Amino acid sequence: MAGGKSETPVSLSDRELQIIDLVAAGLTNQEIAGKLEISKRTVDNHISNILTKTETENRVALVRWALQWGKVCLNDVNCCLLPNQSE
Repeated sequence: MAGGKSETPVSLSDRELQIIDLVAAGLTNQEIAGKLEISKRTVDNHISNILTKTETENRVALVRWALQWGKVCLNDVNCCLLPNQSE
């Protein structure tokens, strides 16, 4: 896969999937922290863990990975039912 090494889906928590969705929406770590009512440092840690789990090097590669594995839905592309989306 161009832009990332991961070739298989990995196990991510609901919170990690939520953070990936917000990264894909273009939010900064500070904006994600405010939206989720958690500290920026907690977001930084989540993103670091997510990058490690997905074997991606940066946010762009992470979003590409998430699109490839159906973890995010952007502008009606690759749409899927995400955790907590129906609430």
